[in-house]
Amino acid sequence: MSLENEMTSKLDISAISPFNFDLSVRIFSDGDPEIRKYENGMFWQVLRTDQGLVLVTVESEDAENLTVKMESTEELSPKNLKSISNMVNKIFNLDMDLNPFYREIESDDVMNRITDRLHGLKNPTTPTLFEALVDSVAEQQLSLKAAHSIENRVIKSFGPSINIKGKTCYAYPTPEDFAFLELQKLRDCGLSFRKSEYIRDLSLGILNHEIDLDQIGKLNSTQDMIDELCKIRGVGVWTGELAVLRGLGRLDALPADDIGLRRAISHFYRDDVRISADEACEIAHNWGKWKGLAGYYLIVAEIMGLKV
Repeated sequence: MSLENEMTSKLDISAISPFNFDLSVRIFSDGDPEIRKYENGMFWQVLRTDQGLVLVTVESEDAENLTVKMESTEELSPKNLKSISNMVNKIFNLDMDLNPFYREIESDDVMNRITDRLHGLKNPTTPTLFEALVDSVAEQQLSLKAAHSIENRVIKSFGPSINIKGKTCYAYPTPEDFAFLELQKLRDCGLSFRKSEYIRDLSLGILNHEIDLDQIGKLNSTQDMIDELCKIRGVGVWTGELAVLRGLGRLDALPADDIGLRRAISHFYRDDVRISADEACEIAHNWGKWKGLAGYYLIVAEIMGLKV
C-alpha cells in the first residue's frame, strides 16, 4: 500500500506516573526498522484500524507525556484515533500504576535495588493475544536472537505493508494471512514443520470459530487463561504463560521454564549458579502478583549489565 496522498494526525497521551519512556522502549533498540524500532528517541510500528494500516510514531518530551504521530492514506475518524490511542496505551501499559509493585518488593533487597535503577520501566504488551501466541510458538526451544530473526522473516513474508516517503513498513500478519498457506512457505522462514503446522492450525481454528482468543482473554483468572490456551495444539504451559504475559499483560504469570528468565534470576540471586524452575518460583514468591513484571525487570537489568 503506497501512501501517495499521505495524511498526518497527532495526539497526546499521558501515562500514569512513574513512567520512563526511554527505559520502557529501549528493548526495541535492536528491532527491525521495517517492523518495529526505537531509535533517537522515537518508536515506530504499523498498527491496524478500521480504515487500514497506520504508521504510528511515538516520542516523549517529558516523563509521562507522549506525542503520537499517525501517517495514513486518509484522515482518521475520531473512532480510529481513539482506537490508536488505546493500542498505544496497551503496548506501553500506560495505565499501569507501578507503585503497588514497588511496595510489594520492598522487603526483597535485590529487587528493590533493581527497581531503583529502573524506576518507571513498564513492560510492553503486544497489540493482540494472537501475535503473542504466534511469537511464543516460534520461540519454543530457540534462542531469542534466532527466534526474532525468524519472526521478522515471517512478518515480512506474510504481513501487509505500507510505503511512506519511500520506506516500506510491515504490519503483523493476521489469522487470515496464515490460515491457507502452504507449510513450506512458513518453513522457508526458518520455522520447523511442527511449528508451521501449529501456527497454520491456530489460524484456521480462529477463522472457523473453533478457537476464540477474545473469550480466553476475558476469563477471570490467569490460570484459567493458560489452561484454555494449553488446549490448543502446540501450546504447552511455557507457551501459554508467555502468551498471557506478553499479549494480555497478566503480570502474575511467570514462565519459570524459560531459560533466559532462569538465567537472569540466577545471575542476581544465586551468583549465576544454574537453578531449576521450582527454585525460580520459590525466589519469585516474594514478588506476589507481580512475578511476571519482576522477571521482566531482571531480564532488562541483565541486558543492561546492571550491577546491584
